[in-house]
Amino acid sequence: MKASGPIRPPLAGQHFQVAVIGGGMVGIAIARECARAGKRTLLIEQNDFGSGSSSRSPRIFSGLSALGAGELVATRDILREREHLLRAFPHLLRPTHFMLAIGNKSPRSAMSARTQLWLYRRMTGSSLDPAAFELEHKKLERALDSTQDFALFDYEDVLCEFPERLAAEWLLDAAAAGAVIRNHLQVLAIDLAHNRARGLLLRDWSTNTEEHVEATHIINASGAWVDRLCQRSSIKLRKPMSTGIRSSHIVVSYFPGAPSTPVSTEGPDGRPLSIVPWNEQLLVGCTEAVDPSDPGRIAASPKEIDYLQQSLWKLFPKARVVRPEVRFAFSGIRAVPFAHDLDPAKASGNHVLHDHTSEGVTRLISVVGGSLTNARLIARECAALIGARAAAPKALSLARGEALLDHWAAELAEAGGLSEDAARRIVEWHGTRAQDIVHMAHSSVELRTPLCPHTEHIVAEAVHAYTKEFAVTLGDVLLRRVPVALGPCWSESCSREAALRIGAVQGWNDETTGAALEAFETERNAFLHRPSSGMKLVTAAD
Repeated sequence: MKASGPIRPPLAGQHFQVAVIGGGMVGIAIARECARAGKRTLLIEQNDFGSGSSSRSPRIFSGLSALGAGELVATRDILREREHLLRAFPHLLRPTHFMLAIGNKSPRSAMSARTQLWLYRRMTGSSLDPAAFELEHKKLERALDSTQDFALFDYEDVLCEFPERLAAEWLLDAAAAGAVIRNHLQVLAIDLAHNRARGLLLRDWSTNTEEHVEATHIINASGAWVDRLCQRSSIKLRKPMSTGIRSSHIVVSYFPGAPSTPVSTEGPDGRPLSIVPWNEQLLVGCTEAVDPSDPGRIAASPKEIDYLQQSLWKLFPKARVVRPEVRFAFSGIRAVPFAHDLDPAKASGNHVLHDHTSEGVTRLISVVGGSLTNARLIARECAALIGARAAAPKALSLARGEALLDHWAAELAEAGGLSEDAARRIVEWHGTRAQDIVHMAHSSVELRTPLCPHTEHIVAEAVHAYTKEFAVTLGDVLLRRVPVALGPCWSESCSREAALRIGAVQGWNDETTGAALEAFETERNAFLHRPSSGMKLVTAAD
């Protein structure tokens, strides 16, 4: 339900030069590119921006997998894009020391790993000094399975801990360039006439009304729904465009001996496995499986959860003694270009721009594949196909690192009457836009109030999400714009406290607050799935 936020003008009868369907990172990037090229652009998302595979990702921005597959050009493109984003959003992307652990039972040789990482360091320009991490090596060696000998290698990669926040930044860029932004708006069908796509039939779930808009060009960037939308619109595909790959992770509490730096390794069956310190927890993943089911009802299977648990405990046997809490599991579906008998472990990161002229429908392009690592590249290709060429953005060279964050935080704390910890938390998620939030917070104690007793993030951030960042529901705010509900201490009591504090400032009555809270808990429980077998690992010894 709609809790608050600006009233959205109706779209009925409007004409757009470009209508982009799908509010993942790729769809947002396309809308941003087209709007910057001066095209009147509409961006539509049936749920919330970044609520699909973007928020269910491993949160690692790496070219290492592409390099391991021998895709040198793709690796180069990924690393160029990463460098751009590091300059543009230094508060959201963080260069981080990683360790690669190769056991003596692995089919992969230590020599091949060493060679690959040497080339990766050359391509990234990393100046990482392995000698600086000798203590981390010793700590990890003591914690790992003693029945294997592990070769440990250091390398530098980049974490994007909250891609949900990057989605919000790109949305603001698109809106500033003139794009019309709508979430919780479903495309019921693409309107076809005289062998061309001419518009969209829409349902706005916030008002429960239907609308029709016209568009010169339509771009179907709906991710895992890309084929379904065409079928719903009576577009006869000669063959499927995409295959859905389900990726699942678990989030586990810290335990004695847990790695303090991200570790890339392998599960017992040789599948890649990452253990990443994330948001004061450990993110473990991921499993991958072909999944043709409804992307809106996806969840990690008990078998996948058990595999990830057992893989973690096999690597870190001491964890069996303390049995760290498995807080939740989550799954996402990513669409990859269709292939018969696809091995999900070898699913390519490539993408396809499918022009539907071959099916007798012009001015419709479907985007298959893509992620944060190549979203802007896809956006430029897509915009070029419809004759939308944006001017090259001004080169950005913002400083990065802890000193930058500390400087911003100190200035804002003094200006807004906040603690430096609170100001730093705001800067880490909002960058230079934190200034607007702190200015708002300065006006009242209620806006400076933490969202719950366990966080430094404040009510003003939630208000900013509603008024500036296209949030419609409480879930849009607490799971994505200000994602405090992903933290280790969040509970139902935190949800109630946040809803009451936000509602007091937003002017909600008891009924609105109660309905917003109920909808939020329903969404959170569906997204952050608690394994039905309970939150503790049950080992064979039990």
